[in-house]
Amino acid sequence: ASQSGAALEEASDLDNIDRALRRAKAEEITHLERGTTFLATTASAAPFIGLFGTVWGIMDAFLGLSHVKSSSIQAVAPGISEALIATAIGLAAAIPAAIAYNYFMQQMRVFSRAMDMFSAEFLNIARRHFVK
Repeated sequence: ASQSGAALEEASDLDNIDRALRRAKAEEITHLERGTTFLATTASAAPFIGLFGTVWGIMDAFLGLSHVKSSSIQAVAPGISEALIATAIGLAAAIPAAIAYNYFMQQMRVFSRAMDMFSAEFLNIARRHFVK
C-alpha cells in the first residue's frame, strides 16, 4: 500500500509540474500578445481613417470650387492633392502594421510550439528520474 501511495504522490507531483508549465506558458503568451493589439488595430483602422481624410479633402475641394468663378483643375488640385496625401498616410501606417502583426504572430506560434516541446521533454525527464 505504501508503494501505491508513493506512486500516487509522484503522479500528483508530475501533475503539479505540468500545471505549472502550462500556467507559465499561458502567462508568457499573454505577455507577448499584449503589443499585437495595437498593430492589429492600426492595420485595420488606418486605411479607413485615410479614406475618411480623402473624402473630406475632396468634399472640401469641390466646396472651394463652388466659391470660385472658374471651374479649372487649378481650382481643385490643391484640395485633391491633400486628400490623396491622407490616403497615403493611412496606407503608410496600415501596411507596416499588418506586416509586423503577421511577423510577430508567426514568431509567437513558433515560440509556443517550442514551449510545448520543452514542457513535454521536461515532463518525460522528470517521469524517468522520479517515477520508479
